[in-house]
Amino acid sequence: MEITAGMVKELREKTNVGMMDCKKALADTGGDMEKAIDLLRKKGLAKAMKRAGKEAMEGVIHSYIHGGGRIGVLIEVNCETDFAAKSEDFNEFAKNVAMHIAAANPLAIVEEDVPQDIVERERAIYLEQARESGKPENILEKMVEGKMRKFYEESVLMKQAYVKDPDKTIQDYLNELVAKIGEKIIIRRFARYQLGE
Repeated sequence: MEITAGMVKELREKTNVGMMDCKKALADTGGDMEKAIDLLRKKGLAKAMKRAGKEAMEGVIHSYIHGGGRIGVLIEVNCETDFAAKSEDFNEFAKNVAMHIAAANPLAIVEEDVPQDIVERERAIYLEQARESGKPENILEKMVEGKMRKFYEESVLMKQAYVKDPDKTIQDYLNELVAKIGEKIIIRRFARYQLGE
């Protein structure tokens, strides 16, 4: 199939990827627009993963106020270049994650950041609940692990189901942006304030 300039232009508008990469992706997929988009996304994510050792010192601090001033969120999201930090996709990501934090109230960004005393308290509660079920001792630890996994899915930002699209996690949403922009992107920190807390 002949790859036309119009097809290349359409793919570039959809993906924000360079013309030559768009042309090659269309050629590699026989002109199939959807397959070309998927191919570029995979390549973008792979390219960004190679850059994982790079410093991400640019970015934005975004604020979000919800419920007539009852909940406020400050979030810092970093990337490698000022160019990426000014992009619409990057800023929309920061805004959407701040809104998600206002709604979902995570304890930490990643599992390792959850305070150890909270982890131990939750584990002790789940173990006591498991013992009350009367199940054999060898089953108890599996029950506790299952409940801890669920606790992390509900409490850790990167594992939470994204409120605007529950079929994906915040980690999935971040990976999509990394694939699109082609840079290392980090949610560095956040603070959530709720009136009266």
